[in-house]
Amino acid sequence: MISDETMADFLARWLNAKKSLARTTRHGYMEHVNLYLGPHLGHLKRRDLRVRHLDRMYDAIQKENAERVLHKLRVDELTERRDAAETAWIRAKGKTEGRRRTRQEYLAANNALRDGRRGLRKVTSAATMHRINDTLSSAIAWRIKTEEAFAKNWARLVELPAVSRPKPLVWTPERVEHWKTTGQKPSPVMVWPPEQTGEFLDFVRDDRLYSLWYAFIFSGPRRGEMCALPWPEVNLDALWLRISAQMVEVAYRQYGEVLGHWRGEQVKERQEWSEVEAWVESDRGWTQENGEPLHPDWVSRRFKRLVELSGLPPVRLHDLRHISATLSLLAKNDIKVVQERLGHFSRQVTSDTYTSVVPEMMRTDAESIVSVVPRVVSYDVHQRLEFPEEAFHDGVVVLFTRCARDDANAWTVEARTAPEAPALGRISTVGGARNKPPTRRCNGFASTAPTVGGMRCASRT
Repeated sequence: MISDETMADFLARWLNAKKSLARTTRHGYMEHVNLYLGPHLGHLKRRDLRVRHLDRMYDAIQKENAERVLHKLRVDELTERRDAAETAWIRAKGKTEGRRRTRQEYLAANNALRDGRRGLRKVTSAATMHRINDTLSSAIAWRIKTEEAFAKNWARLVELPAVSRPKPLVWTPERVEHWKTTGQKPSPVMVWPPEQTGEFLDFVRDDRLYSLWYAFIFSGPRRGEMCALPWPEVNLDALWLRISAQMVEVAYRQYGEVLGHWRGEQVKERQEWSEVEAWVESDRGWTQENGEPLHPDWVSRRFKRLVELSGLPPVRLHDLRHISATLSLLAKNDIKVVQERLGHFSRQVTSDTYTSVVPEMMRTDAESIVSVVPRVVSYDVHQRLEFPEEAFHDGVVVLFTRCARDDANAWTVEARTAPEAPALGRISTVGGARNKPPTRRCNGFASTAPTVGGMRCASRT
């Protein structure tokens, strides 16, 4: 019997049959069906589906992308006009005709922006198209397995644009200077090094949601997970958070103090708002002042504003997951620990996606490799090393070395019997010795002597 079932009916039946899907997975499937598969393929009879229909769907999506890009450019232009009109209105002083005119111009620009934003949608990226195709492939595979209704899994025969994930980059001094000059980010995904992370935490120390930003940086959760986190899933004594059935271990005792302080502040807010019968009981870990749950978009906008006020180079709220993973790796934690803390399916996902190699890690790795290869450093002798008789004690002389590097990356090394004593010998490298001063074959500068702190010990021969 030939079935007249349409693709719309088939996809709805497939979703209804998938009883064990996780909530987020079901939501993603439904979004793909409602926004893409249904509108483009729903009218087709299931038995008529072929690769050409899928090709037409993705061609239509890319055409829509071009229209959305133009729409976004128009909105950006309207936003700039609105911001310029607002600045002119703010700078106008007094109750003059000029101030009233600038206010009217601002209101008109704001209304134009509001109208221009209607119907604005994000561009469907190549990664999203692959996920849409995976959803359709899963539905067809289920139908083939249960009823052998499709001759082939047509979704697996489609050629889609390659997906290129932006590589996380670290805000090095050079990149920060380029950003200050041009206003351009080197990559959509940027990561603060530890120093800049500390500056941000110091800046937001007095912010009401300081503990939330602290949790994002040191625990690495997603924004939706933190906004939905209830207090029963937080253990202040054992210092853990249970997020989406994943245990996030917090290895910082200070975090327990920060979270405990926030819990106390929230209790005070509850008492104040309860007096005016305005408290909203949500039992969420982080809330608005009246107890209402935080919306993830509001949290992102608040974070973005704090970063702007801090003067630090920009990062997104989601980039704090990269920062958290990077800090954990710098602390010598195993990547398996980082994977479990972030809630990833495999350690490969963590390694490929969230481990931005900060300069400190790259430099340490490079130095460890270079250090195993012995090298002879060329040098000029400015003062030949000679030991006075009084420098020896029981046949041993203790030397202090003082090193300095000039703009040409050349080292000057002096040897002394005490930190403030006159130099007994001085040499300088020829060319440049990269990061370390010469320690081998330097005309008697204790090349084989043991080093203790800043001292070298030599014996009389």
